[in-house]
Amino acid sequence: MSDLSRHSRHEHLDEIKHIVAIGGGHGLGRVLSALSFMKERLTGIVTTTDNGGSTGRIRQEQGGIAWGDLRNCLNQIIIEPSTASALFEYRFTGEGELSGHNLGNLMLKALEDMHIRPIEAINLIRELLKVKSHIIPMSEEPVHLAASLGSGSSIVGEVSIDNLTELPQSLFLVPMVKAAQEAIQALEQAEVILLGPGSFMTSIMPPLLLPELATALRNSKAKVIFIDNLGVEIGAASQLSLADRIQKINEIVGAPVINGAITPYREQQSAVDLSAISPIKILAKRLNADDISYRHDRTLLAQAIDELVGELDYE
Repeated sequence: MSDLSRHSRHEHLDEIKHIVAIGGGHGLGRVLSALSFMKERLTGIVTTTDNGGSTGRIRQEQGGIAWGDLRNCLNQIIIEPSTASALFEYRFTGEGELSGHNLGNLMLKALEDMHIRPIEAINLIRELLKVKSHIIPMSEEPVHLAASLGSGSSIVGEVSIDNLTELPQSLFLVPMVKAAQEAIQALEQAEVILLGPGSFMTSIMPPLLLPELATALRNSKAKVIFIDNLGVEIGAASQLSLADRIQKINEIVGAPVINGAITPYREQQSAVDLSAISPIKILAKRLNADDISYRHDRTLLAQAIDELVGELDYE
C-alpha cells in the first residue's frame, strides 16, 4: 500500500470534534501527518526539552526554548509541499557556524528574540506554510529534561538520557515550568488523546511531567490511546515492555488513564504478553511503511486509530 495513497473516509474520526496528540520529534510528526485531514480539529502538543543537533547548539549559544521538534511537526503536517516549506526545512551544509543549522529553527528563534510569544510565532509559520492543525509547545518557557540515577547522581539533557544504558530512577524537569495554557485547554476539549510513538523517556514523558498537563489528562473524559513504536528503542528504554510503558504513564499521570494501545502485529507476540495489559484494549496491526520499514505508514496508522476509537466508543 502506498504511503501517499489518498485518505478514505474515516467513520469514527470524522465524528470527532477535537483530537490531541502528545509527543515529540519524528513520532508525533508522523501522527500529525497521518491525521492532517482533520485540519482544525487536530492539535499537537510538542515536547520542548531537546538539546541535541541544531536545536541544542542554538540553546547553548542563545538560550530559549527548543524549537526543533516544533519545526519537525510543522513540516511533516504539510499536505502540499511548497517553496515555503522547502525553505523552512532547509539545512545549511559546508563548514562554518551555519553548518548543520536548520533554517526553520533559526526563523523561530529570530521570532523568539523579537519577543513574539512562542505560540504566536508558531501561528505565523502555520499561516506561511498553510497548516490548518494547531501546534502547541508543552511550555513556552525554556526547560530541560533531567534524570535521577541509581547511583544517587543526576544528569541533565535529552542527549545524555538517550545514551543511558540503565533505566533512571526518575525523570524531572529543570526548571519546573508552567504548561502552555493552550495545551491545557486543548486537553480539556479533547475527545481523543494520543500518546506516542517516539522515544519513550525523551519524547513522550516530558509533557506528562508538567503537573497541569498531568491533571488535565487525569480529569479528561477523552479516550486515551498509546501508540507503540514499530521497533525496539535503542538504549535504556529498550528494557521496557508495552505493559511497562503504559504502567509508567499511568504512574506519572496519577491515574490509569490509558484506554487502548496500538501496537505493530508481531508473529512472536503471544496472547500472554498482551493479557498483562488487560483491561486496556489492544489493537495489533501491520503499520510499517513500505518505503521505510521503521516508520508508520500514514494511511495504515490513521485507519488503526479510527478502528480503535470505534472499538472504545462501543465499550
